[in-house]
Amino acid sequence: MTTLEAPTLTIVSAIDMRARRATSPAGIAMRQFLKSPSGVVGLCLLALIIVGTLVGPHLYRVDPLDLVGAPFMPPDSDAWLGTDYLGRDVLAGLIYGGRATLAVGAVAALITIAIGLLIGSLSGFFGGVVDVVLVKITEFFQILPPLLFAMVLVTLFGSKLSTITVAIGAVSWTSAARLTRAEFMRLRDLDFVKASRAAGASDRHLMLRVLLPNALPAVIVSATLAIGVAILFEGGLSFLGLGDPNVMSWGLMLGQNRNYILDAWWAVIFPGMAIFLAVLAISLVGDGLNDAINPRLRRRS
Repeated sequence: MTTLEAPTLTIVSAIDMRARRATSPAGIAMRQFLKSPSGVVGLCLLALIIVGTLVGPHLYRVDPLDLVGAPFMPPDSDAWLGTDYLGRDVLAGLIYGGRATLAVGAVAALITIAIGLLIGSLSGFFGGVVDVVLVKITEFFQILPPLLFAMVLVTLFGSKLSTITVAIGAVSWTSAARLTRAEFMRLRDLDFVKASRAAGASDRHLMLRVLLPNALPAVIVSATLAIGVAILFEGGLSFLGLGDPNVMSWGLMLGQNRNYILDAWWAVIFPGMAIFLAVLAISLVGDGLNDAINPRLRRRS
């Protein structure tokens, strides 16, 4: 090999690798996502919120639980967004509370998807008696009012943030289960699944290696939207007085200051706007992912 052939081969390999990435499912989905204005706007807004909650505490060193001034101080140079009914800094509560709120949303969504995947995949793959039993269980949980059920769980096991997170995940999995079941039932009779079964693949291999990867796109979109639902759930529980008083969150700020909205509107409006913007951003990202992953929408575009 000559000295000129080596750089040429390197350039060709790099071009070939880029071409493979561009034509891979992930590359196609990324390009499709970037074509969605709502998805890009939602991603930028969500990134801004996350960066604010991560970097903010290093720039604004005020403990959200400390009393920094008199109650109901309006926004000024001493407290940029004012103080709440106890004299705590509202801006510090937004910065630090965003961590807890987003963490609850993400972890609760993981619990939701994990339970939904387990029940939905078993129900959709095996069918028969297994499907009937699991569908009945899903319908039972679907009939129960989710917020009321979560309130019961938090009341019984305490209002710690970990308990609230598990309670939200335990009452929100039914939609993910039904979606996963529908995807598995649609995929299990397709030719490539029959071919894998004829080749001797076990049920475990079919579920984890064949069906699950093909069902994941719809589940990923569902998981994204589940984060927003969990954030609203946490805000609703805290608004009803069931939040963790030892951990600052946007929902706790709403719940503790709701009776003083006429005296200190800033203590309610700002955390409410934070929840609204976070849920809006997550919903926009979910819409963008749906446009990027859904093959039917991809064909139309």
